[in-house]
Amino acid sequence: MTAIRIEQIELRHISMPLVAPFETSFGVETEREGLIVTLRGGGLTGWGEVVASRDPGYSAETAKTEWHILNDFIIPNVLGKEFGDVESLEKAYDSVRGHPMAKAGIQAALYDLLAKAGGVSLQTMLDGKGKTVKVGVSVGIQPTTAALVERVGKYIEEGYKRIKIKIKPGRDAQDAKAVRAAFPDIPLQVDANSAYTLDDAEMIKQMDDLNLLLIEQPLSEDDIFDHAKLQPQLKTPICLDESILSARHARWARELGACKIINIKAGRVGGLREAIRIHDYCAGVGVPVWCGGMLETGIGRAANLALASLPNFTLPGDISATKRYWKEDIVAEEFMLNDDGTITVPAGPGIGVTVREGALEKATLRKEAYRAESKRPIAFPGQKKT
Repeated sequence: MTAIRIEQIELRHISMPLVAPFETSFGVETEREGLIVTLRGGGLTGWGEVVASRDPGYSAETAKTEWHILNDFIIPNVLGKEFGDVESLEKAYDSVRGHPMAKAGIQAALYDLLAKAGGVSLQTMLDGKGKTVKVGVSVGIQPTTAALVERVGKYIEEGYKRIKIKIKPGRDAQDAKAVRAAFPDIPLQVDANSAYTLDDAEMIKQMDDLNLLLIEQPLSEDDIFDHAKLQPQLKTPICLDESILSARHARWARELGACKIINIKAGRVGGLREAIRIHDYCAGVGVPVWCGGMLETGIGRAANLALASLPNFTLPGDISATKRYWKEDIVAEEFMLNDDGTITVPAGPGIGVTVREGALEKATLRKEAYRAESKRPIAFPGQKKT
């Protein structure tokens, strides 16, 4: 593949209102913050999304910390250099420890740029297959159990064929039992986002007879060892999310028996390249995977769909339709739920979506541009302040 010189990089801190509050065990989001990274070179533009949010709830990373890492460490090592593959980009910032979400954002932009240069879709570049991928919907904690059952019913009416509900202490087994009683045949899973400890094993076992697809990340976000103690106590598969930051972690989890399923989020693991490494490892040892979501805009959602088309993504991903989260997205194309509970993978060059510059500008809190000639930020007039 022909190498492309990165002539300019743009970085934007954005904030977009969600259509409804989204509550998990670590808090409530009403607006989604994040960063958009733009790489320009060879007359082409590549787009990537940094999924770090405003608060350090899901991860220690935030939009502001990842701005710092990109601005001060990653962008200076990328700007003005030529890249013909993503592995060489990884080497350019390999001195930066941690901060996988920042790395994933700039890596996604390069994938988009290289795919466009090659005249292929991101799906083709990643060796994905099929026109559609199976998806589900993630339902945040509702004010009451009755409200949760009602909300789930509405999503099923919209055509979602897999439901995930968020749980936390005090809103767990009761909610799961109520949803299962109301919808006995719907594929159902629960997500704790690290809300429990091994001392809660008896409560977790109360959900073991509900025919759940999986219980996602019940214990600490950095834990594999205690999950290996919990999984043998359950019939229901444990799925690890926050604990898996690399293919190495996936191997540890599998060899220790900490889980039977793995959720892959490109942002969490440092980018699409490491996501593929995890996918390939899991495929080789018979561990099914699925693609998690981070309330992405259409930029990140398009990349997730391409990733989720790889063959070992056998469970429906959290890649819901655009209207699930946004009244106004920053891409022109609307992702819609098909009648069979799938979403169509973009087939155009790169990520296959068109960024709406006006909508992006409206969502922008702060922006900077960097040119190879100066390697210093270019001031944008009249920008909003964070």
